[in-house]
Formats: sequence, C-alpha cells, structure tokens
Amino acid sequence: MVGPQRPQFVLFGSSIVQLSYRNGGWGAVLADIYSGKADTFLRGYNGWNSRLALEVVNQVFPKDAAVQPSLVIVYFGGNDSVAPHPTRFGPHVPLLEYIENMRKIAIHLKSLSEETRIIYLSPPPMNDVKYRESKSEQVRTNENCQIYSEACKSLCKEMGLNFVDLWTAIQKMDDWKNTSFTDGVHLSSKGSKVVVEEILKVLKEAIWKPSLHPKSLTAEFGEYSTNYVVSPRLKH
Repeated sequence: MVGPQRPQFVLFGSSIVQLSYRNGGWGAVLADIYSGKADTFLRGYNGWNSRLALEVVNQVFPKDAAVQPSLVIVYFGGNDSVAPHPTRFGPHVPLLEYIENMRKIAIHLKSLSEETRIIYLSPPPMNDVKYRESKSEQVRTNENCQIYSEACKSLCKEMGLNFVDLWTAIQKMDDWKNTSFTDGVHLSSKGSKVVVEEILKVLKEAIWKPSLHPKSLTAEFGEYSTNYVVSPRLKH
C-alpha cells in the first residue's frame, strides 16, 4: 500500500470490465478522470458469469480487509444470457439463478462497510449480425440481453441499488449497432464514452456523503505543485 490513502474504486465484472482499459475503454477513462483523487482497481474476468463471481466475491472483497473500497461498479449478465449449450458447458446461467447471484453479491458488498457504495451496470444490447460474423459457438441474442438487463434493473430497484441502464443508454446513440462495439458485443471507445457519461451521471445524482463525483473530490496534494513555474501569460 502506498500513501496517502485515496478512495478505492473497484471495477468487478466479466470481459466488458477486463477490456475496459484498452483503446479508450471506459475503465481507463474513469481512471484518468480520477487521477490524483481515487485509485481504480480492475477485477475483470473474461468469459465469467454471475455464478463464478459469487464463488469468489469473498476473496475479491474480503470482509477483514484493512481498507474497504469506496465504490464498486459491478457488471455481469451478458455471458449469463448466452443460450444453454447442448453439452451443458458454457457460461449460461438461468435467469432466476442470475437474479439471486446478483442479489447475494450486492448483499456481500453492502456488508463491507457503511461507506462502500455500489453501482450495477445492466447488460447492454448487442449487434447480432456482427457477432455472428465471429462464428462463435455461443448463441447470443439481443432478446436475451434485454431479458437479463430488465432483471438486473428490477433487482436494483428492489434493493435500492444505484444502476446504469446500459440497454437504453447505448441505443440512444446514432447508428449504435455499428459504432458501439468492436465485435458486436464488446464496447468500442464510443460505446465506452456512453458508459462513462452514465456512471458520472449516477455519481452526480446519488445522495452519498461524501460524494464520489470527481468534482467533489480533491487531489491529495492540490492540483499543482507549489514549485510549478507559471508562465506570465497563465497568471490570469
């Protein structure tokens, strides 16, 4: 641990989280926005679903940790919504189990500390045609994405959790099917921009004390060094 201690933000999820530090991804953008104000930790696992997440949530977020996160942003559901494979292998998780897994994850995160805040990201839509071009053996459909997205949002409303409705937000973009994704599923820099905007909107509107919005947090040693030489043209 290095000091001074800053608020810790953890991004916990599947590949949409794991890949969020690449090529203008939303995780990298958030880390940049909070540079000097909060430390952002990536806990993304390619191909994971809510079942696997629940199995390790106690290890990723131990209750006896000396420092607990100030904010946890959680994304699971896209892989859960994949159609069942005939071999019974694959990431599919039945809808009711998905809901209960996400409920248990939230309960655990809430138990970490009174100051730990949570934001869930609902599964976004996808470009079915572009995804099929990848010739993946997994069967993904927009219809199933919407079902799991609605379930995630309903659970958040039931539990009083803050959430980002990615299903709706992404589809507000112009030509969203062709601009939001790199492969029909994973987010492009333009899709990631929407994620960041929606997260910041939640942070601004949330009634949290202290607020975790970047404008409410101060840099630990100020924005500029006292030894910084300012050009005369910049003094005003």
